[in-house]
Amino acid sequence: MTTIDYPDIDTLPAAVREALTTHTANVYRMIGHSHGMAESFLSMADAMLQANSVPFPLRELAILRVGYVYDAAYEVHHHERIARAVGLSDDAMTAAATGTGDGLSAVEAAVLRWTDQLLDGHTLDTATRHEALETFSVTELADFVLTVGFYQLVCNFLNAFGVTTDGED
Repeated sequence: MTTIDYPDIDTLPAAVREALTTHTANVYRMIGHSHGMAESFLSMADAMLQANSVPFPLRELAILRVGYVYDAAYEVHHHERIARAVGLSDDAMTAAATGTGDGLSAVEAAVLRWTDQLLDGHTLDTATRHEALETFSVTELADFVLTVGFYQLVCNFLNAFGVTTDGED
């Protein structure tokens, strides 16, 4: 794979340079190549982690599942750390890798199923949407679907640009 260098921060537009002063992870540094979308991407990334109504452990379970399905080692590395911090069990993290909900709570197993349905079918069928709305509010379901979609975007970007954890703290 051809290596794509991180952009020289000094050559970026002022607003992107400023945004990258608080977003130092390699994925964010690489996003600097997108002068027109970097700020919006960083804002959405912040919202995914700070304004998301999906309970933290379930959100991280879905994000890890996306990372594993997309074979995005960078994403898995970072979100395993976050998942542990918010109390996701080792069993649930293992299930995110395999997609099997054996041994998980009914809600955790459902989150894996819903995530896989979004990844495979690009939608939730009527029965699954109904099931999800028995667990999540409409707002939580909206945030869940946006989370899965956002992390698909992130994983595509990470994989296409070959972003690694090299040089991160």
